[in-house]
Amino acid sequence: MNNSQILQRALIIAAAVVVLAIVGVLAFVGLDTKTTFRVGLVLTGTTTDSGWNETHYNGVVSACEKLDTKLIVKENIAEGTGDCEKAIHDLAKEGVHMIILSSYSYPDEVKDVIESYPNIAFYGISSYYSSENMTSYFGRMYQARYLAGVIAGMKTKTDSIGYVAAMPNNEVNRGINAFTLGVKSVNPDAKVYVSWTNSWDDEATEISCAEKLIKDKNVDVMSYHQNRHAVAATADKAGIYSIGYNKVAEGMSENYLTAAVWNWESLYYQIIREYVQGKPNTVKHRWFGLDSSAVELAPFSPSVDEETVKAYESARNEVLSGDNIFAGEIYDNNGEKRCGDGEKISDETLLTAMDWYVDGVIIYEA
Repeated sequence: MNNSQILQRALIIAAAVVVLAIVGVLAFVGLDTKTTFRVGLVLTGTTTDSGWNETHYNGVVSACEKLDTKLIVKENIAEGTGDCEKAIHDLAKEGVHMIILSSYSYPDEVKDVIESYPNIAFYGISSYYSSENMTSYFGRMYQARYLAGVIAGMKTKTDSIGYVAAMPNNEVNRGINAFTLGVKSVNPDAKVYVSWTNSWDDEATEISCAEKLIKDKNVDVMSYHQNRHAVAATADKAGIYSIGYNKVAEGMSENYLTAAVWNWESLYYQIIREYVQGKPNTVKHRWFGLDSSAVELAPFSPSVDEETVKAYESARNEVLSGDNIFAGEIYDNNGEKRCGDGEKISDETLLTAMDWYVDGVIIYEA
């Protein structure tokens, strides 16, 4: 071996020693030599609100634990206040790789901010807006709403069903329409009376709307699209049936028939895994349905009789077999045909242009 070869080998050994020393120092001071993915989550309320925000939080926590990613949460970020923009800037400073915007209005409020962080993958819930670095995501909750409508249509004796809803946007309207189509599929004479609260979370207004529907419209089944469960509690107090939303409400009687519930863990596991695998934002919209277990009806109370269970099971099997809820001849509540025989309403329309109500919906204004 000549002097040149000896020197080359010595340099290689020295370099290897330096690399091992660096790794040893990093291990000693507790730094991880692999990339730890950081996920940011923005919530309108708290992680312990027993409703919308808590269910999202728990779902993301579970998914992050399974995928070995770090979660950073920003709570109580009210819509329409500019706080969402600040939350995104703060999360970016904390080095997140992806940000989940878990409320309906967030993405449209912060379009420019999203585009200013092209290296962060954004996921915005049920938004009109999408971009190269933001995917609109949601579950096909309207499928569970349709099945809930079947239950309501079977259980009502007055043919008058109440629905307390937050606000008339595409997401809420889609749920109202699917619920009503479910009702009408088993009870063509029934009506669904909708009362607006203009808020996701306003307990006093929700109670007032529910009480007025019970008193003025003789509703004997109630459902709702709100973050928490004041409507179900009001119905329970009045001795009428209710069908919940988000998660199963605690402490209710057997009149609480079931709930259209989310399995956010399943949904968030799929979209966070996309990022970890290097495939974020590959599509504009992601919708997860009954077949993915992202949405479902909760177990029934003993008040749901065998005939009603059979009607539900038949409807569920039809949905799972590919039958489109928004298909065939559909008229709105002004008598205009919105879908013809042999046609179906596209996902794009359901997501961005559901600004009307099917026949059987009556907007109630006290």
